[in-house]
Amino acid sequence: MILGIDIGGTNLSFGLVEGGKVMQGFSTPSFPSGATMEQTLDDLSSHIRRILHPGTSKIGIGVPSVVDVKRGIVYDTQNIPSWKEVPLKEYLEDCFRIPVAVNNDANCYAMGVYGSYPAEAKPETLVAVTLGTGVGFGIVNEGRLFCGANCGAGELGCLPYGDSILEDYCSKKFFTGAGWNSLDAFKAAEAGDPAALLLFEEFGRHLGALVTTVMYAYDPDWIALSGGIANNYPFFCQAMEGYVREHYPYRKALERLEIDICTDHNLPVLGAALI
Repeated sequence: MILGIDIGGTNLSFGLVEGGKVMQGFSTPSFPSGATMEQTLDDLSSHIRRILHPGTSKIGIGVPSVVDVKRGIVYDTQNIPSWKEVPLKEYLEDCFRIPVAVNNDANCYAMGVYGSYPAEAKPETLVAVTLGTGVGFGIVNEGRLFCGANCGAGELGCLPYGDSILEDYCSKKFFTGAGWNSLDAFKAAEAGDPAALLLFEEFGRHLGALVTTVMYAYDPDWIALSGGIANNYPFFCQAMEGYVREHYPYRKALERLEIDICTDHNLPVLGAALI
């Protein structure tokens, strides 16, 4: 049994994973913004003790930051101001005396998506794209994560695009910039509001540019879209797919490409257990 942990800006999620399934788990609000590093680590340890099983063989943790994977050191974690340089692996191994693996949260999500497919249907090259407050990427090739030298591979959202970067056009920031809350935009589109429908159409074209960039960079056979905005897929898929067909010239690659929507809330925890 492995304990998977997803450290988010809003919630901390914990799950005991066995046989590719989350057997037991819980979520709790994330650390207070003013908490010191010592306070957050004490808090994290308390939550782990709450769920840790005597038969737990390993702990895997996904963190929204750059990670030294070999040493398990976390740097400049988003939404946790006190986590500038945290020796998370060393600290938790000293506390619990079992192996600890630490990785970027988008990489863990990608592994969770990969692990959710049956053995006979595993993608050869999977790119998982998280559409939320920002845009996150994880790449799995033949069952193994591709992290890069600093656990930062795949940050395509930072590429220049329009008058800013891709992330600003392919996340909740796009809706905020247009004067909408993304949830309100979804509700309005669902009700048939023409302005909201046009907004999602424009969003779809921007996301098509991102998918085209993913295709050029990694040539995947599978792209998994996740995060809150992925739930709105019916409102932007046509515009997204049209953009990709128009701007990506390799037709055979597009014939092989599968685009999947993955919104299972257990995937980050499952992926953390698989790293």
